[in-house]
Amino acid sequence: MEKPQRCVRWGYEVNTSSDDCIKAIDSYFHQVLSYGRNYKVILEAPLYDKDCVLGNILAAHYLSTSDLSKAKTYVEAARSNLEQATSYEKAVFEAVSYLISEDRDDDLALKLHNELLKRYPKDLASLKRAQILCFYMGQPAPFLSLVQQVLPVNQEESYIHGMLAFPLLELGRMEEAAAASKKGYEINKEDAWAHHCLCHVLHHECKFKEAVELMEELAESWHSCSSFMYTHNWWHIALCYLEGGSPMSKIEEIYDNHIWNELEKDEAVPTEVYLNALGLLVRLDVRDALKGSFEDRLKLLAARLTDQENWYVKWHLDILIVWALAKVGETSKADELLEGLKFRVSKMNKKKQQVMQKGLQLGEAVYEYAKGNYKQALELLGSDFNAFGYKMIAASDEQIDVFNEMWCQLLLKTGQSSTAKEVIRERIKVRDGVPFTWRLLEKSYAMEGSAEAESAGEKAKKLEASYF
Repeated sequence: MEKPQRCVRWGYEVNTSSDDCIKAIDSYFHQVLSYGRNYKVILEAPLYDKDCVLGNILAAHYLSTSDLSKAKTYVEAARSNLEQATSYEKAVFEAVSYLISEDRDDDLALKLHNELLKRYPKDLASLKRAQILCFYMGQPAPFLSLVQQVLPVNQEESYIHGMLAFPLLELGRMEEAAAASKKGYEINKEDAWAHHCLCHVLHHECKFKEAVELMEELAESWHSCSSFMYTHNWWHIALCYLEGGSPMSKIEEIYDNHIWNELEKDEAVPTEVYLNALGLLVRLDVRDALKGSFEDRLKLLAARLTDQENWYVKWHLDILIVWALAKVGETSKADELLEGLKFRVSKMNKKKQQVMQKGLQLGEAVYEYAKGNYKQALELLGSDFNAFGYKMIAASDEQIDVFNEMWCQLLLKTGQSSTAKEVIRERIKVRDGVPFTWRLLEKSYAMEGSAEAESAGEKAKKLEASYF
């Protein structure tokens, strides 16, 4: 007998007789869009209605990164009830079941989400899945098209404008990204993703003090966010302090109270928190500032990362773990992780192999850099390296730019001051308000015995005094 249909928050029909099942699904949608701490609420939906296709397939998606075998049981439960499902549920099932299938083709996974959103444009949770997929593909442009496609029917919806802002800023359209972020904030003052996107823009524009003041004022609203979102927004604040030449004590305070503190909690820690911790420490290393107490902090962190449970979850994280392990002398573990990455690439289809080869190369270069083998690291990156061409490791412009800084340091550390000088000048043309970049330029001039070293140093000093 067919069950009475109920609607989820977007107004689309779902075949279930359980109000509680719908409540659990809607609560999950809210968690996804707000980067909440309670994604596992979706596991309640199949408890209220074991035959609900939507509840089962969303539970499968939630578990797909932590417990694949259990996720498969939910996929099968959804599949066995497809005949009774609504057309909306069938569309979500098709898109999600393919997304979590082994050896999926990313382009096809995106196409299925595209088709789903053409028919059901108010489903912002599916839009968020598409955003994350495009991020892992390193391709913001297709997602921008997708969010623009559904925007007309979602203009007043919470969270849509933050989603619009991210591909805009990744494509360098900063003014539009700022406007979208602000609109998202106007609709929902607690939209942590919109906060994050506006911080990206201010950081890019070297408005470090303004970014810090804005984010610290909003920080109280992040306590309900997932460990990832909470620590990621604090990572952005720390980066603005660091880029603006703030005293290291401020970076220490943020690392201890807002990043490491999350790792100390009893609850299971999402791997992305390690990504934020490592992303800050590698920045210090590139600035030759990973000394004293920060070295101790890295050793504590690296000790946790010898555990393979945190490996092979995200390419960006794996590359930073390789750096951390090699940096603290755990070279056999770093070797093991690199070999594991090579093995995984060898098992990919040819198309994916070609893409991820660059990710492997970056991992190997970072390994050599951490060990102090600068010549080998530079050879691996090559003479025309640009980290923005390596976004297949799934990193934002701000996250990946540290590898450009690393490359500049490698040029200087291997005596190639002339090349370094040109590269650094190009960076300054794009962002001329970063003291560290001027310090690098000062170093390149000094290596050549140029009198211009003094003026570059003065510019750096002036900037350092102007922010904090």
